Amino acid sequence: MSHAAKKHFGQHFLHDPQVIERIVRSLNPQPGQTVVEIGPGLGALTVPLLQRTGRLHVVEIDRDVVPLLRAHCGDAPGLQLHLADALQFDYGSLAPDGTPLRLVGNLPYNISTPLLFHLLKFAGQVQDMHFMLQKEVVDRLTAAPDTDDYGRLTLTVAARAQADYLFGVGRGAFNPPPKVDSAVVRITPRPPPFAIDDLACFDQLVTAVFSQRRKTLANGLRRLLPAAEIGALGIDPKIRGETLAPAQFALLANRCQALRQSGLAAS
Repeated sequence: MSHAAKKHFGQHFLHDPQVIERIVRSLNPQPGQTVVEIGPGLGALTVPLLQRTGRLHVVEIDRDVVPLLRAHCGDAPGLQLHLADALQFDYGSLAPDGTPLRLVGNLPYNISTPLLFHLLKFAGQVQDMHFMLQKEVVDRLTAAPDTDDYGRLTLTVAARAQADYLFGVGRGAFNPPPKVDSAVVRITPRPPPFAIDDLACFDQLVTAVFSQRRKTLANGLRRLLPAAEIGALGIDPKIRGETLAPAQFALLANRCQALRQSGLAAS
């Protein structure tokens, strides 16, 4: 049985056995763990994951691949299929007893960034995530300050998790081949190695800075934090935000939150 990839779902089916084995080896799933595969497609990853764990949750939006997926998995009773949009799915519902989730998948590249933001909402219930993504996105997830890839995605994740670049994957590993290079990343939720008093405030400040990336901190944050307050933290208000480390963004956000609570926030 065959199935043509659907462009509107961003489908590029993984077929390279060496890449598949390397992903499974990186994840190293164990029986008894709650493993969730996002976007199983035709089951290239699903089969070896099921062999390792005996039970696997999969979240798939394309109902047309379901018969092919089940057939490829030999109608294994341990396959728990959730026909749903990964962007809307409640992953917390798979861990009602607090068992940590392990997420894995070859994510559709056309929704990868919004999907990552959605998944981070469940960071407290997730042990780790192993994803195949567009290499450009993995570069942004793991970027250092003062580089072109460093930005909102880098910092949003850094406040909630550790992101590690594992390995690159060539275009020929997929059918049909994507027009971009790919890479596998490990994202491990953890408390940040710096204090953040209010995550929502941190996210708002980061968004303000990178929505005007080329502006100085003073200009980018003029509605949130006066230049004098930026300087009082030992940060030059005339520099661009992309040069700051995540811990410095946390300092700015914490000061912004303190001013709000005192009623002295910038207006």
